[in-house]
Amino acid sequence: MTDALRGRDYIMTQEWSNDEIDLALQTAGDLKEKFHKGIPHRLLADKTIFLLFFDKSTRTRNSFEAGITQLGGHAHFIDSSTSQIAHGESPKDTGIILSSYGHGIAIRHDLIPGEGNSYMREVAQHASKPVINMQCDIDHPCQTLADLMTIREKYGTNLRGLKIAVAWTYAPSYAKPMSVPQGLIMLMTRFGLDVTLAHPPEYTLMSNTMQIARENAQKSGIKFNVVDNLEDAFRDADIVYPKSWGIESLFKQPEKALELSKRYKSWICDEKLMSITKKNSIYMHCLPADRGNEVTDAVIDGPHSVVYQEAENRLHTAKAIMALTM
Repeated sequence: MTDALRGRDYIMTQEWSNDEIDLALQTAGDLKEKFHKGIPHRLLADKTIFLLFFDKSTRTRNSFEAGITQLGGHAHFIDSSTSQIAHGESPKDTGIILSSYGHGIAIRHDLIPGEGNSYMREVAQHASKPVINMQCDIDHPCQTLADLMTIREKYGTNLRGLKIAVAWTYAPSYAKPMSVPQGLIMLMTRFGLDVTLAHPPEYTLMSNTMQIARENAQKSGIKFNVVDNLEDAFRDADIVYPKSWGIESLFKQPEKALELSKRYKSWICDEKLMSITKKNSIYMHCLPADRGNEVTDAVIDGPHSVVYQEAENRLHTAKAIMALTM
């Protein structure tokens, strides 16, 4: 295991070079092979990571907890609402103290635009151990790394000329974070994919992430397009990634946001839309998907779907990030 990334924070994929992302993916692939063959890989024996959550989680929490155990270490789960953070303990104190107790800090803080990423960076400024972003308001770098791994498993490492559609779809459950689509447009534009983003007019992404995506596309020599309908996004797509997200200005007004979203109930990924994609296209979703709203059962359970392969890769990429940085 190389020490090239030892001690590095992993807060946004944009802050790691293409070569460093490739190293993470190669490491994840190696760890996945060892996992399936039952080969022990205790690369972080006796090391501790603190998992600090400001939001609910299934895949993220369990991929990190299972992952550090398989690497020979241990995870401490911290619910922010039952810790002294709820009484106002500062990011500075949290970073200094937790990093003195262990070897890494991972944080999920994704529900309020303008808060999560800033909080992580303040913790990282004062921590002496690496800080890993388990999802913030701007990026979900653990998810998108697993997404890229899944796409490469399907199509190989040369992705130039392939089209991915990142599309908003309706969900009645809650105003979901913007970080997954933002993370996708920032990362996929660096690795050869032509990216088409589709959303209703109110569901624009953060301007800084859009700018990064445009600059990445220009440097990579690929296309980055924005459209206002699902048909243009899905037509001839090799990969589709339709999911819901909220409106940046309405995250503190969830009732208003959900009421507005009802205008767009027709934005659903169904068999008709999949029929205009490439013959061997794949359907992706970070999960959980709102079945019957974001996507039909026929699609998510159908032949195009790779969501469970994608979800499993969350384990292997989480392990790779920890193994490389801790």
